[in-house]
Amino acid sequence: MNANRMINMAVRIVMRKLMNKGINAGVDLAARRGQGNDDPADPQKRAAAQQTAKRARQAMRVTRRMGRF
Repeated sequence: MNANRMINMAVRIVMRKLMNKGINAGVDLAARRGQGNDDPADPQKRAAAQQTAKRARQAMRVTRRMGRF
């Protein structure tokens, strides 16, 4: 392998990790946005928001995989 391919591979790996962290942070922020105060008396809403965030992350992951082809 030449040096250019190695550098590009390393940059892609780092960018992918940074992109995933940013997407996860944005999804978590969006999931918390509609809750208002963090009410400990309603754990069902919190669990539902976490499930929604998890599904959104999975959908984004699938969409990125589809875009590769």
